Amino acid sequence: MASNGNANGEFSFGTGKGTARNGLSKIQTQKKHSEICHDDSAPTVKAQTIDELHSLQQKRSAPTTPIKGAQGAFAPPLLSDEDRQKQQLQSISASLASSARETGPNVVRGDPAKKSETPKVSHVSQHHFFTPTISVSDSSLKFTHVLYNLSPAELYEQAIKYEKGSFITSNGALATLSGAKTGRSPRDKRVVKDDTTEDELWWGKGSPNIEMDEHTFMVNRERAVDYLNSLDKVFVNDQFLNWDPENKIKVRIVSARAYHSLFMHNMCIRPSPEELESFGTPDFTIYNAGQFPCNRYTHYMTSSTSIDLNLARREMVILGTQYAGEMKKGLFSVMHYLMPKRQILSLHSGCNMGKSGDVALFFGLSGTGKTTLSTDHNRYLIGDDEHCWSDTGVSNIEGGCYAKCIDLSREKEPDIWNAIKFGTVVENVVFDEHTREVDYTDKSVTENTRAAYPIEYIPNAKIPCVGPHPKNVILLACDAFGVLPPVSKLNLAQTMYHFISGYTALVAGTEEGVKEPQATFSACFGAAFIMMHPTKYAAMLAEKMQKHGATGWLVNTGWSGGRYGSGKRIKLPYTRKIIDAIHSGSLLNANYKKTKVFGLEIPTEVEGVPSEILDPVNTWADKKAYDETLLKLGGLFKKNFETFTTYKIGKDNNLTEEILAAGPNF
Repeated sequence: MASNGNANGEFSFGTGKGTARNGLSKIQTQKKHSEICHDDSAPTVKAQTIDELHSLQQKRSAPTTPIKGAQGAFAPPLLSDEDRQKQQLQSISASLASSARETGPNVVRGDPAKKSETPKVSHVSQHHFFTPTISVSDSSLKFTHVLYNLSPAELYEQAIKYEKGSFITSNGALATLSGAKTGRSPRDKRVVKDDTTEDELWWGKGSPNIEMDEHTFMVNRERAVDYLNSLDKVFVNDQFLNWDPENKIKVRIVSARAYHSLFMHNMCIRPSPEELESFGTPDFTIYNAGQFPCNRYTHYMTSSTSIDLNLARREMVILGTQYAGEMKKGLFSVMHYLMPKRQILSLHSGCNMGKSGDVALFFGLSGTGKTTLSTDHNRYLIGDDEHCWSDTGVSNIEGGCYAKCIDLSREKEPDIWNAIKFGTVVENVVFDEHTREVDYTDKSVTENTRAAYPIEYIPNAKIPCVGPHPKNVILLACDAFGVLPPVSKLNLAQTMYHFISGYTALVAGTEEGVKEPQATFSACFGAAFIMMHPTKYAAMLAEKMQKHGATGWLVNTGWSGGRYGSGKRIKLPYTRKIIDAIHSGSLLNANYKKTKVFGLEIPTEVEGVPSEILDPVNTWADKKAYDETLLKLGGLFKKNFETFTTYKIGKDNNLTEEILAAGPNF
């Protein structure tokens, strides 16, 4: 056989003496002078065992806290890392303290799996071990391991190793399951009614606040705390709400699942190492024992699920549901209570800012286009869902976004599509078992599939998430009755009326023969989360709009030329042109005329939008049917508003009467 060696003769295929026993030629390695062929040798590692080798793989995080101020002979001594960790653990132990015991549990930082030896079990017939859960009554004899503010990578490892249904998808996101509950349970949410909240909160007809007493809350708190203390490990997140540095709230979330910890890591504001070291005692604490049911024999319980708020204790207890959105919206309810007491308006809205600093708020229920219209590549995103409006401007309450995933596509929502990557939690989605590619059209688990990701994952997010006072307040409605104009300019009283109403219309259901749209009203465009009476928030909104010169707008993204089934939905490019005209200020200078019944001011022309569609009566072929439908919708508004007519604002009733007068007039 001919030689295959290179010019240097480093190797060759030979015959004769170089022939192997099986008749094949040997590969003969030849040394070039005294050099070693393919020398990849290196010194042996210092480790004596595999565990030591693994310990070399991970380096400890270096402390990053700068030394502040002069450090002379008379400077106060700095806390050592050991003392700081001791204070931190004491605070967590106090959070987990049972009301029936004098002290909190024994807590220690770290993963128990890395510290304990594998239990010795004799007569094992299978290849896995079973470690029995420790009895609650023995919790004082054990240590509860605290996994404190873990990174997304660490939480991925915990979820995939210990939580069934956790997988890494092809785009790097963590796919998880929320169990039997795939959405919020508003009928199982309770608020403690005490001497203070009895007067401050909104109770009764139309209110989302269902009462419970202090004793029942403590029963449920005890059940949640005992469950968490019985576990070998719990996850603890210390984070913030509200990007306004003067009004941020410290929150602590204690949970049993890595999925919940990663979700809140994304949704709350992530503290810097310096902020974490001086975090101290939280302002509000969540005990998420969602895997454990409440006792249905307990007073006020109507199912095995209970979400309980105690505003005096500043605590929240979750039992019987693992849906992570309960934590997000529970904290939003808390902010709806705490912020107005500081004369800060809490808002269920999207918010963006133009390059010139003009800020717009977007209100709208599901399906109105709030997310689509507030996400604008030509403007900065301050936030997609929850905001505060203070004396200094607007601020996002959250540190992340919680986007719907159903029917998500790269073409329609490129920003959300690209934000679903490593660090993102995707809930209840369906994916290919081999490629792990998500099928966003699949509703097998639920239609309410969601993605939670840090706001920094949106390219045009404004960090920090704060802005000046809003210039425009945009109320979005998808009117399936087809009688509201595409855009209306509102006066203050009309803004308050439509803000309190929170109207949209759902299209007809799937039942055969049902073609009637269904009107939906949600006070302040978020009735499930408000704590005080809607007129309280509306009055604050009007006051701030008047003080800072903001204009109110009602934008219909629904039907024109007839109701759903006969008319057509207003084209999205037309709505975008309307929003652009609002942002630029050009719509303020248009000519206006007033509509019947609702008394809305509508422009006669908007650049890029056909003038005939601006007045909905022009688009209906049957004018009589238009008048009848308009009166019907006006009647639905009036009937809905009856809930609020008996509530007085201030010492007299003038403001309430002014709001009522801004509604439909027959």
